[in-house]
Amino acid sequence: MENRQLEELGQQLRVDAVRAADAAQSGHPTSSMSAADLGAVLLAHHLRYDFDRPDHPGNDRLILSKGHASPLLYALYRAAGVIDDDELLTFRQDGSPLEGHPTPRLPWVDVATGSLGQGLPIGVGMALAGQRLDRLPYRVWVLCGDSEMAEGSIWEAAEHAAYERLDRLTLIVDVNRLGQRGPTREGWDLDAYARRLGAFGWHTIEIDGHDVAAIDAAYQEATAAQDRPTAVIARTHKGRGVAEVDDQEGFHGRPLPHPERAIEELGGVRSIRVDVARPPDPVLTTTAHAAGEIAAPRYRVGGETATRDAFGAALAALGSVRGDVVAVDGEVGDSTRTAAFAKAHPDRYFECYIAEQQLVAAAVGMRARGYLPFAATFAAFLTRAHDFIRMAAVSEAGIQLCGSHAGVAIGQDGPSQMGLEDIAMMRTVHGSTVLYPCDANQTARLVQHMAQLPGIGYLRTSRGAMPVLYGPDEDFPVGGCRVLRSSAADRVTVIGAGVTVHEALKAADLLAAESIWIRVIDLYSVKPVDAETLQEAADATDCLVTVEDHRPEGGIGDAVAEAFADGRPQPRLVRLAVRTMPASATPGQQLHHAGIDAESIAAAVRLLVGEVVVA
Repeated sequence: MENRQLEELGQQLRVDAVRAADAAQSGHPTSSMSAADLGAVLLAHHLRYDFDRPDHPGNDRLILSKGHASPLLYALYRAAGVIDDDELLTFRQDGSPLEGHPTPRLPWVDVATGSLGQGLPIGVGMALAGQRLDRLPYRVWVLCGDSEMAEGSIWEAAEHAAYERLDRLTLIVDVNRLGQRGPTREGWDLDAYARRLGAFGWHTIEIDGHDVAAIDAAYQEATAAQDRPTAVIARTHKGRGVAEVDDQEGFHGRPLPHPERAIEELGGVRSIRVDVARPPDPVLTTTAHAAGEIAAPRYRVGGETATRDAFGAALAALGSVRGDVVAVDGEVGDSTRTAAFAKAHPDRYFECYIAEQQLVAAAVGMRARGYLPFAATFAAFLTRAHDFIRMAAVSEAGIQLCGSHAGVAIGQDGPSQMGLEDIAMMRTVHGSTVLYPCDANQTARLVQHMAQLPGIGYLRTSRGAMPVLYGPDEDFPVGGCRVLRSSAADRVTVIGAGVTVHEALKAADLLAAESIWIRVIDLYSVKPVDAETLQEAADATDCLVTVEDHRPEGGIGDAVAEAFADGRPQPRLVRLAVRTMPASATPGQQLHHAGIDAESIAAAVRLLVGEVVVA
């Protein structure tokens, strides 16, 4: 297209943004209008994408990080001819795939956006996949707003992209000066953004974001850059082209007050179509899935092994038969034991250093490119990345997470290192699976099951060695549990997971010496929970005691209680959990101080049995 035609296309995109928001009576047209010229030049001259084959391995990737500007994205799709005018005007309506913020309900959207600061970190993951896994020349284009440049996750991504020399990654910063409630921190100071990105090692280009020739030249310069990513920093006007809203405060997130007049001012409705360049069919070099049975590690019953050790060995074994499995870690691979995978499969191991938001975002980006990532760090540190995990569920990105060093059982390191909220966090994620093994063979089998999960999976592992209870050939289906002690004389059911399973078994031995019999359940699948087995236990004993190395809110106790939320009679339910603020102590002391060790469990059962007898 000639420059004049590009300008006309930009105006069409603005008009369509105005129309879509007017039809919905909501949305962000002014944020779309500022970036219209940036989008027009990208679509017409630089994006390589086969819209008939969104899964084409050679397609460029386009991430609209400023997801509230979705009218612009949908206007681009109309210009590309993949949605029509009628569908454009279903924006934000019930049942329409043109949602307020983009999601993969549309086949050309790789990841959900709208929680600001996530587009660039996910783009880094996609670019890493292209550079180190696919080994294909597709480019990753990320369009973000100036307001989200305040997010710390942007700078985690900026540092990582420069470190990895991701020269096929281009960040387009729409510097329109105005945020939601007023001016941004830097306003139109393009150099402020350029200095910071340049300090990280980026190639930066500052332009007028409404000069289509300058935009075109900047994109060409970006594609020619080598050994470092490029940021195109564009000065734009929010609401560009309509005098009533152009660079005016107070119009964020609302349709234009006089849409018909605005459309006329922009030159009216147009129907320009862009024949988007398609990528060449690449020669694929991705490692194929190997055939054969997984040679999972095997552990002797009666021995002792930490579940984190079993996780690392099982993940390495899984990677030997599945070439799509990758591991991502946050500089604690020697502790999480992903180091075993790194040693076995160094080409598929990614070190994200101590940047947990980037850790999860990289996993999401790689998942969007067809890989199966296992991302690991301490359970406590995953809480930093909760928003990325939440949005991964919106993206339908089935990433697998491992949180190690769970609970007070880690011992002397103290509370800053203890994952005590992670089960609650992960249980609330839509479509998630939460697994908490108590021994090595169980861990190894659950890692295999995680590779088949449709959504986000979470495996909670422990630091210290624990007795091996189960044989290496036993299976542990997701949604199940194990009854480890049971008799017709059981008075109480004790339900644990992970380290507390072993404490419950010790308590059962203590109580048996007093002729008090308890049922012991290993609730290795915390979500989904085995409601049937729990209900049978409640029918048999009338009283359940949950014991968890976790805070009482949202953890195993709540998971068990929900199994009785269907209107059936509620059993007596007692919850033993970490209610204090721990300090440094040995693992055994920690469990005792928290009231979740064998002696505490036995004491609780004695009290309950005594209350039942008196009644």
